[in-house]
Amino acid sequence: MQPVSEAFADLWPAALCMNLLDDRLSGDLAATGSLEDGLARRILALAYYAKDWGAAGILYTCSAFGPAIDAARQAVALPTYKPNDAMFLEALRIDAPHGPARIGLLSTFAPSVDSMREELLAAATERGIEVDCRTRIVPGALEALRSGETALHDRLIAEQALGLADCDVVMLGQFSMARARDTVSGVIGVPVLSSPHSAVRLLQQRLANAG
Repeated sequence: MQPVSEAFADLWPAALCMNLLDDRLSGDLAATGSLEDGLARRILALAYYAKDWGAAGILYTCSAFGPAIDAARQAVALPTYKPNDAMFLEALRIDAPHGPARIGLLSTFAPSVDSMREELLAAATERGIEVDCRTRIVPGALEALRSGETALHDRLIAEQALGLADCDVVMLGQFSMARARDTVSGVIGVPVLSSPHSAVRLLQQRLANAG
């Protein structure tokens, strides 16, 4: 929750935010290996809770539950966003004069990679943009972060980013990876995008337009 709270503080401090946490969702998804109906219902329950609270918009912060978040958006009829929606849009605006845009995706949570890649490609197809999506998982980084080894977390991500240095843009797939953006930018010479600030900008814009 800290990365998105910091993004709201930086970009939209007037927003009244409430955090809802089911801290078993990612672990249960990793254990089952698929987005089962029970997990999807828990994602939906969070959306209904937020709507009952009076939320004007909802931002999910885990990248592995894309289809369930899409279903929640339809059910609650509120502006409801997956964590990487805004970052994908920014990545697709990157100039790629050589041909298909080479977009790198780094992830510290392996179960999220397939759904993120599918979402990016779907967004590109919708806009008529050719994309070459290259993905890398960062083993051990999430465990390092959970144990308080933040410098190790950032270094492991930067090491994997070197393999994407020939991309036009590199995206950090988890909100928790935002803290490593400067470290990654220091080792590769291409734009590096993280999702929290992009997400807050998108939510603020859409709610302002709706108002």
